[in-house]
Amino acid sequence: MNYMGSTVAEKIFAGKCGREVTAGEVVMAEIDAAMIHDITGPLAIKKFYEMDGDKVFNPESVILLLDHQIPSDAIPAAENHVYMRRFAEEQQIQNYDLREGICHQVVMEKGRALPGQIVVGADSHTCMYGAGGAFATGIGSTDMGFALKFGALYFRVPESIKVTVSGSFAERVGAKDLILAIAKDLGADGATYKSLEFLGETIRNMEMAGRMTCCNMAIEMGAKAGIVPPDEITHEYFANRVTNYERIHLESDEDAVYALEKDFDVTDLSPQVAVPHNVDLARDVEDVAGTHIDQVFIGSCTNGRFEDLQEAARVLGERKFSDSVRVIVIPASREEYLKSLRAGFIERFVEAGALVEAPCCGPCMGGAFGLLAPGEVSLSTSNRNFRGRQGSTEASVYLCSPATAAASAIFGEITDPREV
Repeated sequence: MNYMGSTVAEKIFAGKCGREVTAGEVVMAEIDAAMIHDITGPLAIKKFYEMDGDKVFNPESVILLLDHQIPSDAIPAAENHVYMRRFAEEQQIQNYDLREGICHQVVMEKGRALPGQIVVGADSHTCMYGAGGAFATGIGSTDMGFALKFGALYFRVPESIKVTVSGSFAERVGAKDLILAIAKDLGADGATYKSLEFLGETIRNMEMAGRMTCCNMAIEMGAKAGIVPPDEITHEYFANRVTNYERIHLESDEDAVYALEKDFDVTDLSPQVAVPHNVDLARDVEDVAGTHIDQVFIGSCTNGRFEDLQEAARVLGERKFSDSVRVIVIPASREEYLKSLRAGFIERFVEAGALVEAPCCGPCMGGAFGLLAPGEVSLSTSNRNFRGRQGSTEASVYLCSPATAAASAIFGEITDPREV
């Protein structure tokens, strides 16, 4: 379909509604998939039953897995896992359980969110699937209960912000630095209920891993979604993962109306570090270099992919991590873990003194392991740094790229990776 004057988000909703739609309209749209995990899933399932749910709208369109508290670290967590497993069996839903990794990475790897689709998840970082050209957004457990029953949901079609990125990254500067710089510019609420549409030569040349990083953090500016229009890189990624994958053409019209248009040039971009306690408080690394750190976390759905671990390994080289720092490395999925293992990265991290854990959310969720004591400082490649995110509300979390994290772990303080 080709509706003149429409953004990518408007076109996706138009395709579902069978008519032209514009930003601001409230529509009932069918969804292509719904994702639930072990933290928000149990409540969504209870809401499904409270709505007299009997059978989910389509078992093949429900994505169910465990990733936040795995293996279970408390009896309530174990009970939630049992509850989810029983629901999957009852509803004949494929259960990825705790075997595959972090929900958002698994959804992408399994081709469960494709270009032009609408996908909802009971997790705010569901917006990561926009890297593959889907309109993907996080919803609450009550909405998810409704979606599980009816396979549709009310949406207000969002306005879009056009983010055009140009230039080439300097060495050891990449997608995480870019999205932190964008967050600093737009602010933590600068894209509230809008769709961030990522465009420009830098995005076109960016591999899927970097696009996932950017779309993952769209929510950190309040965005409803983050979308990269599908191109050859997108199609190659899914063609290798989805049987009978169908390529679609999806891009905004030249006369599409945007709420805001922003241009970014990465040519002179420095590595970025978001200081406590908000994501939009990004600083050039040289402005915070020398800050003492107690823990470094390399992983999460934001930066736990092969490419991220490869960058960290390159910075590390044959060095060892500082004895004064706890270094935790967690690949985002089993697939990413195996690729990194075969490439020798895992062995190198262990030799250097890191703890390498099985694919899961880990310290990012602040409720399982790797928690901080009062007064401690973490440098993390994850996506949030508000008070209490990784443990004590009296601890501090800085956010950065895998390159900056690895460089800093070597010296026990925030370090410019370009100087290592």
